[in-house]
Amino acid sequence: MRRDALALLLLVAACATPQERCIQTATRELRTVNELIAEIEGNLARGYAYQTYEITRPVWAICDWLPPAKEGGRPRPHYCLEDETETIRRRVAIVPDLERRKLVALREKQAELTRIAAAEIAACKAKYPE
Repeated sequence: MRRDALALLLLVAACATPQERCIQTATRELRTVNELIAEIEGNLARGYAYQTYEITRPVWAICDWLPPAKEGGRPRPHYCLEDETETIRRRVAIVPDLERRKLVALREKQAELTRIAAAEIAACKAKYPE
């Protein structure tokens, strides 16, 4: 899923104007902090967090086709084991007081990054007027 999001981001970035790319770069950290704030707020509202992990297991798959056993017959599948990766999401306990402290620290960082990003956005618009 992350690979898909990264590919989409790269595709969008390739289509963006120089000003848009500059602004995306200038606001990257702020967007990350905003995502973390939203995640913590969701955890606090639910009372628990989600943890994701991947498991890999072998599954039978058709790897090739064998010639027919007799003339006029149908090709036969040749099976082999291939690894399949599945992403699992489970609920985990949180410590609400710790989450609230993280939220306060992230909101302070958000305010700082908002000020920095505003200046960098203005510089981007001056450097790459549209």
